[in-house]
Amino acid sequence: DRRRDSPAAGSPIQPIIKDVGEVYSRLLDHRPVIQGEIRYFVKEFEEKRGLRELRVLENLKNTIFETNERVLPKCEQAMQDNLSETFKRLQAANSMIHRLQEREYEARKLQADKVMAREEKCIAHWEEFMKEQQNKRAEVDEEHRKAMERLKEQYSDMEKELAKYVSF
Repeated sequence: DRRRDSPAAGSPIQPIIKDVGEVYSRLLDHRPVIQGEIRYFVKEFEEKRGLRELRVLENLKNTIFETNERVLPKCEQAMQDNLSETFKRLQAANSMIHRLQEREYEARKLQADKVMAREEKCIAHWEEFMKEQQNKRAEVDEEHRKAMERLKEQYSDMEKELAKYVSF
């Protein structure tokens, strides 16, 4: 109302002010455009999509409720049953492995004892062999000494015999 009553109402500036106001509203004042777009978006969203999201959310809620109330307890029970069975099997397997390890340890111990007995037997045999070799060496040395004495006697006899012939 004030614009109409202004002193420039009948002046030639009036159309310019009106044009500037229109340019301002078209270029710089976006509220009517944005409000129109918002109204259009809401209208399209409500008309085209309807209550689809609400139905989807309701279905999700029902699925989650059913999962929590029915499926999850069944899964927990099945898991408990299977875990207890699996635990029993693991205990049995562990027991069997323990027994196998004990048997293997006993077998290794028995094998080690056999090896030790063989080593002791070999050592005893070796000592006996070495004593026998020493005895044989002593016998051979004795025979050699006797043979040397015989040869010495024989040669001394031969020298005596030769000494008789040398006087000729």
